[in-house]
Amino acid sequence: MGKVAISTENAPKPVANFSQAVRKGNILQVAGQVAFHPVTGEVVGETVAEQTRQTMANIKSILEAAGASFDDLVMVRAYLTDTDHFAEFNQVYNEIITEPYSARTTVYVGLPAPLLVEIDALAVLD
Repeated sequence: MGKVAISTENAPKPVANFSQAVRKGNILQVAGQVAFHPVTGEVVGETVAEQTRQTMANIKSILEAAGASFDDLVMVRAYLTDTDHFAEFNQVYNEIITEPYSARTTVYVGLPAPLLVEIDALAVLD
């Protein structure tokens, strides 16, 4: 079975040569998303909470374009620019993602200013 690129106008267009997501069989990999507004391309929010909400909205739009939802996530990787942002990020994440929780990894990285968070996700569809 071949791989299929997933794209939607409801999430930001990639800034380089990659797909918003790729599906092969029942596996869906969502590329790293940040808090860009899908229409304006501007960063939404100045806090990690605001940026996490926009980033998760972008992921939700991509999942929906592939016929999936947050319930299909099996792995989420979050990249934060500051260890002090973890509690604020985690609070928003917990408002959006419900049980049974996917696996998750959180690491700390450098992102271009003013970005504070990037998230990618792996889903398995029925």
